[in-house]
Amino acid sequence: MTNALSTPSPEIQKEEKALVPLLSVQGIYKSLGGKLILDDISFDLEKGQLKVLIGPSGSGKSTLLQCIHFLNPPDCGDVILDGKSAREMSRKNICSFRQEIGMIFQDFNLFDHLSAKDNVAIAPRKVKGLTKAQAYERALLELNRVGLSDKADHYPAQLSGGQKQRVSIARALAMDPKIMLLDEPTSALDPELIGEVLNVIADLAKGGMTMLMVTHQIGFARHLTNEIIFMEDGRVVEQGSPELLLDEYVNSRTALFCSRLTELTGR
Repeated sequence: MTNALSTPSPEIQKEEKALVPLLSVQGIYKSLGGKLILDDISFDLEKGQLKVLIGPSGSGKSTLLQCIHFLNPPDCGDVILDGKSAREMSRKNICSFRQEIGMIFQDFNLFDHLSAKDNVAIAPRKVKGLTKAQAYERALLELNRVGLSDKADHYPAQLSGGQKQRVSIARALAMDPKIMLLDEPTSALDPELIGEVLNVIADLAKGGMTMLMVTHQIGFARHLTNEIIFMEDGRVVEQGSPELLLDEYVNSRTALFCSRLTELTGR
């Protein structure tokens, strides 16, 4: 006789699948130059969430993003994306794994000799095998998405810092990432240009893009993120919703840090 309890019903299986996070960071350790930079970092990121990493300089935030992307593989621990373990992958498969993660850097990393359109189109052509026409069509679509359709033929030297960062976001989007990692995307921008980049990120969040972002933009973190992860000395010190960690009546390490940062920056 068949055991009715041996196999979950389709409804239960569907519910269990929905509970599996898109990204799971599990026990990440990383040392550089003999110094422990990341000390047992673990958290999950659900599909469609925007989480923010906040903390003092040197707390390991940027290194953590590099470990998640396997630009700088962790010494110990694992990164599981959509059920696939990076630790268990071959070097060849790691390249495919990284293609599913869009990475936005502080300093844009655009090719100076290529136009905005070519910067966005190059990876779909070289990596995904699109034809030139297909890659250009996708590039124009993504440039329009970030409000730069009129700058497609401009070179990086002809663009403002905010425009360069939006091109880099369009370039990442053109690869159809499952998740976006943003490493202080506004830190290299003049104050008047920060808003245009944050508006693009906010639109992506509202559209359901899953993102993990390092930032010191406290107002943005307060109003648009699902959860704040506060890091210090390579560890996660606090983790919770903006309401939980940033309320003026809450005595949290995150609130204290953010209040001092706001006093210094006026934001």
